[in-house]
Amino acid sequence: MKNEILNQCRSHFNDIIAIRRDIHQHPEIRFDVERTAGIAANALNELGLQVKTGIGRTGVTGDLDVAGASKRIGLRADMDALPIQEQTDVPFKSKIDGKAHLCGHDAHTAMLIGTARILSHFKNELKANVRFIFQPCEEAFPGGAEAMIEDGVLDGVDEIYGLHVFPLYPVGQYATCIGPMLAQSDTFEITITGRGGHAAFPHLTVDPIILGTQFVNAAQSIVSRNTNPLDSAVVSITEFHGGDTKNVIPPNVVIGGTVRTLDKDVQLSIRTQIENILTGITNSSGATYSFKYQEGCPVTYNHEPCVDTAVKIGEMFVGKENVNFPILPILGGEDFACYSQEIPACFIMVGAGNEEKGIVNMCHHPQFDIDEDCMIYGMALTSGIALLGGN
Repeated sequence: MKNEILNQCRSHFNDIIAIRRDIHQHPEIRFDVERTAGIAANALNELGLQVKTGIGRTGVTGDLDVAGASKRIGLRADMDALPIQEQTDVPFKSKIDGKAHLCGHDAHTAMLIGTARILSHFKNELKANVRFIFQPCEEAFPGGAEAMIEDGVLDGVDEIYGLHVFPLYPVGQYATCIGPMLAQSDTFEITITGRGGHAAFPHLTVDPIILGTQFVNAAQSIVSRNTNPLDSAVVSITEFHGGDTKNVIPPNVVIGGTVRTLDKDVQLSIRTQIENILTGITNSSGATYSFKYQEGCPVTYNHEPCVDTAVKIGEMFVGKENVNFPILPILGGEDFACYSQEIPACFIMVGAGNEEKGIVNMCHHPQFDIDEDCMIYGMALTSGIALLGGN
């Protein structure tokens, strides 16, 4: 069966590349993925699957049912792009300014279409029903997974699998682990309000830029000095806005960032420490602050039976030496976590890097790209899971 699956992957490969590149040229963000969803729905309809649209606002599902099967496996791909300007020189570069597929969701969508075609070809070999899930809005919170769950996307699904192309591993490798795989991803926004004034008379002001930089520096000690070194955590300041002219001290600054954790107690401790730092800095200077903290997607949790299936199938296709297992958890966030909170699940990284081709940039980099050969291995894995893991 291994060779038959790989032959099918290769036979569809050129068409799947064309689909990926078409989606790449026409990126859509958040829930506004009507064009991409239409491509997925049309592909599933052509296969004669039971197709539903408008799930979670703009999501698509397709059911492949087989006689006598009592189990249903879910396979999920995300469809949305990022609000980033692409800086590659590929011939299929984004045609829309300020939007680009710089996280690989174009490949995820194309691979799942390919998997649907392959599994339709092998329908008589299937022992489990399959639900193909095309999800909007993975990159923003609240995201599409939660919306699709509310619309019943997991009804009747016994376990679910998701892939992500990952350029830090080379093509021909997979990576996963049991338990926490990806972090809870929270965001925060802070406004520090002082007293503005003329830059030549700083003694008459309460300078929020000074206070903001004190906070940024102090925040670096939250993980390095106030969190157990054995607990994984990240606090990253990603925004700092203050002032709009060179001879005026502004009245306030706005600071934004993210907190990534794998443990709820650690998350709560970091949140408290951020506010304690703010209180100390502003109280000592006569300033005030506002602090908005948004909890994001929970930890993406991989369930052992599903991981065992994914690892076994992965080893069949690329050999044990090319399945990175178990890896350490990654502090990126994913709303696949919402599915893994509901039913047994496994999330797997698919190697997409190639140093010889210069494909080394991480997801969300303006020059992110993938070695498209990785899509063969992505389609093979999901097809194998459905065909051989459905017993």
